[in-house]
Amino acid sequence: MNKAFDDLLAANEGYAARFTSGGLAGRAARGLAVVTCMDSRIEPLQMLGLSKGDAKILRNAGGRATDDVLRTLALATHLLGVDRVMVVEHTDCRMAKVTDEQAHQAILEESGLDTRSLEFHTIPDQATTLQRDVQRIRSFPYLPKDLAVVGCVYDVATGRVEVVVPLED
Repeated sequence: MNKAFDDLLAANEGYAARFTSGGLAGRAARGLAVVTCMDSRIEPLQMLGLSKGDAKILRNAGGRATDDVLRTLALATHLLGVDRVMVVEHTDCRMAKVTDEQAHQAILEESGLDTRSLEFHTIPDQATTLQRDVQRIRSFPYLPKDLAVVGCVYDVATGRVEVVVPLED
């Protein structure tokens, strides 16, 4: 076996020995989906006072409402009990500090790989991007019309979540 993962597999043995969540249902017990960034400083369940099984967590670079997030939300709302969505971007996000072109160039210089066929969904203006992503979810035809969606920013320095795009009236 490749030693690159030995530490993780050993830790899993301890986790499995203490594992008590085998009886949790696959549905979101609190009816929530959280779309957030992959940044390791974000702990979605803890920051919202949730427990395992309470919510579906969808993570990607920037916490963007990508096609895959929309596909996943369609499944979550129709099959897994989700009836509300929080889109949570965060302060000090690397995706808000570069353009797609700058990211392509940095990867090309670092690795020699031409990534221009990828869309990185960088964040030129966080408030505008968050508003657009929330609207994209609200208007997606495969989601329930009454789905509650808000857009928030998580402050990585304080742990606070601020609603930037409130519920529609």
